[in-house]
Amino acid sequence: MKNHSKVGFETKCVHSGIDEYEYGSVVPPIYQTSTFKFKSAQHGASLFAGEEKGYIYTRMLNPTVQAMEDAIAALEGGHKALGCGSGMAAVHTIFAALTQAGDHVVCSSAVYGPTTTLLNTIMKKFGVETTFVDTSNLDEVKKAIKPNTKVVYVETPGNPTLCISDLEEVSKIAHKANVKVVVDNTFMSPALQNPLALGADVVMHSLTKFLNGHADVVGGIVVVKDEETYQHFRKTLNQTGGVIDPFNSFLVHRGLKTLAIRMDKHCESAQTIAEWLEKHPMIDSIRFPGLKSHPDYQIGLKQHKGPGGMITIELKGGLEAGRLMMNSVKLFQLAVSLGGVESLIQHPASMTHFSMGKEARLAGGITDGLVRISVGIENVKDLIADLEQALKKVEEAHLKDVEVHV
Repeated sequence: MKNHSKVGFETKCVHSGIDEYEYGSVVPPIYQTSTFKFKSAQHGASLFAGEEKGYIYTRMLNPTVQAMEDAIAALEGGHKALGCGSGMAAVHTIFAALTQAGDHVVCSSAVYGPTTTLLNTIMKKFGVETTFVDTSNLDEVKKAIKPNTKVVYVETPGNPTLCISDLEEVSKIAHKANVKVVVDNTFMSPALQNPLALGADVVMHSLTKFLNGHADVVGGIVVVKDEETYQHFRKTLNQTGGVIDPFNSFLVHRGLKTLAIRMDKHCESAQTIAEWLEKHPMIDSIRFPGLKSHPDYQIGLKQHKGPGGMITIELKGGLEAGRLMMNSVKLFQLAVSLGGVESLIQHPASMTHFSMGKEARLAGGITDGLVRISVGIENVKDLIADLEQALKKVEEAHLKDVEVHV
């Protein structure tokens, strides 16, 4: 769809990235090929010289991949996008493109665990220094920026604490210092948050999560604002090689068609569950952007179109209570990842964020008793019933423990 600016988001989800194809196929074909044939020697030379547009080799560009990239760029309001082999391939591409030895990065302390690990190991080895701060605290962002800072990298809501950073204000601070702002928008998806419109320079997603939505793809995406940045990122991605393949691109593009209606259901069910959990006697604390008790609730109202499908809780009884809960659920599946049609539950400190190390986890507010819930699209009454029976076991164990210590 060429002109996607004047239609609603739901229409964009269904039609973006769709072009006229040979034989009139409604769905973009899967070009499962490694290489493309040239019409002539001159044609091949012109493609390599950039004098003609076309396809050479799937690592460099592929029609199926490009259709998916164009669709997500349209949903995010960006210029173009680059499909990557995983979310971490997207993160690596960003830092490889925007930094070099001697540069400095400011990064959210509440961020996907492997992002922290990448910055503290691979990027550090190549001479890139990182300062981790609570990016929901604007004073910390200001203080952390140095003369050699090149990137402020923000994940909001934060993973897994769901702290919310004010993207408009963070962007103003960074741009005043001539620093690029990169936002991991995985938790919200473009259905609920558009960082480019709020001032960010680059947006990334793990395609594995809400954008694909069916727990059957590993992929990442980077969305940029202009052609110059796109060409720079494209050269970086082509050279480092972390590209996505045509079949996974096809699956992601298919998943995008239901993004709008899936996100509506995720938000609605998560809101109902969060309000129920907030009143439960075994919940010590809860974070969910849709609750007025969230410390950043007002910022969320300003930049979100919905609260999302992620909830974090701290149970009375700490780590052992969390383990018992996770081992007692029946409908929720004990698994990492998020954003699929199925509901998941996991323990960040021992799973997704284990590689960070305890000191870094605690600095990011990731306590040992924190439990992360990804709310799917099942019947919400069934989900609450499952949590209720699991929490009943936690409560019984807690009461026994109290009796022992009295």
